[in-house]
Amino acid sequence: MDIAVYGHYGFALLLIPTAAADFLEYERFLLIESIRRHIEGGKVKVFSINSINSESWLNNHMHPRDKSIRHQQFNSYVFHEVVPFIRTHTSQETPIITCGASLGALHAANLFFKRPDLFEGVIAMSGDYNLSTYTKGYHDEDVYFNSPEQYMANLDDQHFLPMLQSKKHIHFLTGSGDYENPEAARRMSGILHGKGIPHELDVWGPDMKHDWPTWRDMLPYYLDTRF
Repeated sequence: MDIAVYGHYGFALLLIPTAAADFLEYERFLLIESIRRHIEGGKVKVFSINSINSESWLNNHMHPRDKSIRHQQFNSYVFHEVVPFIRTHTSQETPIITCGASLGALHAANLFFKRPDLFEGVIAMSGDYNLSTYTKGYHDEDVYFNSPEQYMANLDDQHFLPMLQSKKHIHFLTGSGDYENPEAARRMSGILHGKGIPHELDVWGPDMKHDWPTWRDMLPYYLDTRF
């Protein structure tokens, strides 16, 4: 599992690929270039990891239960290997913000909501936060607990809920153009509002479609204005 690292200082931004892509996807599609000045200026240090989506929900040749198990293994990898790697290359106190677009947004939000003790926030762009969208009718406990739209609606844990209520960087962004699903972000926002979790819902216009130019506009704008 390769990790690409960009920068030398600043808070840590953990990028999760969009679909069945790899750790260099954000570089290939020029998103890294779009935030170059923030990286070189020491505002942010970027860590871009591989996805396992081609070995789980996007693999049509696997049994759904095996896909579910592989998803859990991915979570464990991030929590127990990627986070320590980031700590080793920054510090124990450096905030880590998860970030992703499309299916990567679901992963970014899910990782954050599951472990707010490890992560300080999330920037989720153009996501659908119900894993059932990708499971072709399959549902088990792991699907439930990896679908923020499902488990956050029922969250009443008095350890994690106050932790989430104290966070300052929970951002859900979406366009309204072709292939975007702003209702998914609105549903997630409604759930968080009902739980008293401060967050930002930002719905961009119909000219912003589900594609890289949208995300290359969104991320640098948020690094400029929110961090």
